[in-house]
Amino acid sequence: MTGEELLARADESALNAYAPYSEYHVGAAVLTRDGRLFAGANVENAAYPLGICAERSAIAKAASEGLRPGDLQAIAITASPCGGCRQWLHEWRFDRVWFRRADGSVAEYTADDLLPDTWDLPER
Repeated sequence: MTGEELLARADESALNAYAPYSEYHVGAAVLTRDGRLFAGANVENAAYPLGICAERSAIAKAASEGLRPGDLQAIAITASPCGGCRQWLHEWRFDRVWFRRADGSVAEYTADDLLPDTWDLPER
């Protein structure tokens, strides 16, 4: 699946966002290594820190179906990921991250390029 195809799925998911405070609707679509697709949207809460970003929503859906870091191949997001989500993308070891910039162009990165010198758990 191309980045544009995955972004189209993210666009569809953004329609389901619950964003009554910011009115900023974000969607994300995750492609797994075995070809499954999980979509998510941002969900706001009046207590702002309790909301969830679209990326984390989609990853949480995949995790609730038993997937783990390394099982997710690519993600497309309708906006640039925040710093917290960049840590999630790194931890879940995405090969490709696509997102739409404010000017409409599409950015493509590896998760590690989005968050260099990231924090990792020590080897056990």
